[in-house]
Amino acid sequence: MKKKQIFRLLALALSLLLICTACGQKAAADVSGSTPGTAQEQTAADSKKDTAKSKNKAADDKNPDAEKSAEAQKAEEEKKKAEEQKKTEADVKQDEPAAQPEQPKQEIDPTTGKDKYQTDPVPEGKPIPVEPGTASGGGSAACTISISCATILDNWDLCDESKKSLVPADGVILSATTVTFTEGESVFDVLKRICKQNGIHMESSWTPMYNSAYVEGINNLYEFDVGRLSGWMYEVNGWFPNYGCSRYALQDGDVVNWVYTCDLGYDVGGGYSTGN
Repeated sequence: MKKKQIFRLLALALSLLLICTACGQKAAADVSGSTPGTAQEQTAADSKKDTAKSKNKAADDKNPDAEKSAEAQKAEEEKKKAEEQKKTEADVKQDEPAAQPEQPKQEIDPTTGKDKYQTDPVPEGKPIPVEPGTASGGGSAACTISISCATILDNWDLCDESKKSLVPADGVILSATTVTFTEGESVFDVLKRICKQNGIHMESSWTPMYNSAYVEGINNLYEFDVGRLSGWMYEVNGWFPNYGCSRYALQDGDVVNWVYTCDLGYDVGGGYSTGN
């Protein structure tokens, strides 16, 4: 009887143990919300996602394209701003009046009323004389030049017989011709060149007192060949300068006429002038 009770007690204890084990497993399943197999799969998926994010981040860190693109855009914006600023400054500078170069002045000795080369004051608005041979070597310009001795035709009886054959029928030795020159060259420079190019005789001498060349003869027609008041004079833009031709600096568009006078310039519209 005693042995049967012991077996019953053991069977009861074993049943209770099995029931408790089953309850514990159910409680664990309820807390996790999934079976052990499902939890393991979810953990593996999360791990894969984290690994993918880490790889993408690493790829972004290693690939500088995005950073370079931002830097290029910034550089382009800065360049555009600089160009706009430069254009604005240029527009402002263009609107500013250009500085006018200081004009040279003729220095007159108050005791004589002339400059150091015995030249009377130049009329206001007319070019003042310059030192010979001071061409700036600047840009090219052009002027028109002509040579005429038509006044001799009106003073034929005063003309030296040996020179009459040198006078053209219309008195024109060189018709109006356009000549290019370097800015700063003188009337004398252009006369020499045009005569040489056209095979026209020209002779001159240097006059230290006036610091200028003096044209004695053109086309073998000299001063005094048609009376004691005859000789060559030059005119620029309708004005007969009162100084030597090698001191007159030409300007672009000037019109130069060399004329032979038989009456100290009065017969050519120049009156008395030492300009030659």
